[in-house]
Amino acid sequence: MEIADRFLVAGARVAGAACAEVLLDAGKAVTVYDRADSDRMRALAAKGARCVVADDFDPALLADIDQVILSPGFPPHHPIAVAASAAGLETYSEPELAWRLRGPGAPQWLAVTGTNGKTTTTTMLAAMLKAGGLRAEALGNIGEPLVFAANGPYDVLAVELSSYQLHWSRLLAPSAGAILNLAPDHLDWHGGFDSYAEAKTAVWRGGVAVVNLDDPAVVALAKNSSAEITGFTLGEPRPGQYGVALGFLVDYTGGEPVRICSVDQVRPAGEHNVANALAAAALARRVGVAIEDIARAIRDYTPEPHRNVAIASGGGVDWVDDSKATNPHAAAAALAAYDSIVWVAGGQLKGVDVDELVRRFAPRLRAAILIGQDRAQIADALARHAPDLPVHVLDGRDDAVMTEVVAHAAAEALPGDTVLLSPAAASFDMFTSYAHRGDAFAAAVRQNRAMDPTE
Repeated sequence: MEIADRFLVAGARVAGAACAEVLLDAGKAVTVYDRADSDRMRALAAKGARCVVADDFDPALLADIDQVILSPGFPPHHPIAVAASAAGLETYSEPELAWRLRGPGAPQWLAVTGTNGKTTTTTMLAAMLKAGGLRAEALGNIGEPLVFAANGPYDVLAVELSSYQLHWSRLLAPSAGAILNLAPDHLDWHGGFDSYAEAKTAVWRGGVAVVNLDDPAVVALAKNSSAEITGFTLGEPRPGQYGVALGFLVDYTGGEPVRICSVDQVRPAGEHNVANALAAAALARRVGVAIEDIARAIRDYTPEPHRNVAIASGGGVDWVDDSKATNPHAAAAALAAYDSIVWVAGGQLKGVDVDELVRRFAPRLRAAILIGQDRAQIADALARHAPDLPVHVLDGRDDAVMTEVVAHAAAEALPGDTVLLSPAAASFDMFTSYAHRGDAFAAAVRQNRAMDPTE
């Protein structure tokens, strides 16, 4: 596919720098804009890019530009996006560029999106593809930039795509795409739930939709789609579906239902991960992976870190890192897994209401330790739904707060309790990432002499 000649790349972190590098190697004229200088900017300048560092974006940079590539975090209302739109310039992000760079013999894409479970499902899918003898890798919102893998050396790519990346796509059309679930998230970025949900449907642009039949919002989107539908459910599947029957994951897309593996072989445990495994299996089967290879991949799968992972146990108390729970929908899956919880929560709620999450799980809470930018909103919800619950609202502004978090949690927890870091919020107010947040929590737990690490 032929691409333009003159590009503005906005943002010089991993994805932006990779786009600029690939375009420069293809002989394109590239201007790179970022608010901060960096080693990446200097390296791109050395390769021939025009690099501009400034606090504020000057629309004059769009003169003599054909197309604009935005880092996915830039929302539609960002000044660069607004200026590009006013200038009539096509604007997209790194996965879209990767798609446009594909040549003859390029690997197929199988795409995964949803509010939660994307990384688990994508890495499960990659494991299934590899078990089936295909050259495959999990990329997209994880792993190396897609632009480096657009033309191999793979047969199939398992591609995790965020709502941001999908919003900034135009032609990208995976062979099949799954929407795992939908719940309010990133509403400040998209401007509302409908826009957020609509962005997700871009994974169905290729004409094959893998659909969570248990999620009304996903089903509603599927009803308005012209794509071929393959559904999955935690209930017993009907013909043409994937589901669960008599404790087994089942493929009923042929003449008779075929068992894949037992539910208790899915890791991490939990119904949401059974759903993730079904979605991955549905995608893997689209490219011919055998049932026995899918079963082996599920049995051998190693869960990704920071996803409901036990990190320590002591005095009858378990300590669990679920830092990947960056929204209430994700936190609900972890909170549902334990009966008595000291809850560590807070961060950036991204415009999402936490009230229903607190109302639903208040009876399971022993105490709550709240941190981060929007801790007061969670505290207010707890005051309404659990007025007698011990709540500690901490004012720390960096990762050192986790030492205080662990001290309060240890004081509140009783034998049989689980201290659960499941923030229901993003991490960037205090940490570099959810992984940094989880690592800081785990380090603080292990420094507490009362703990007996299980790892």
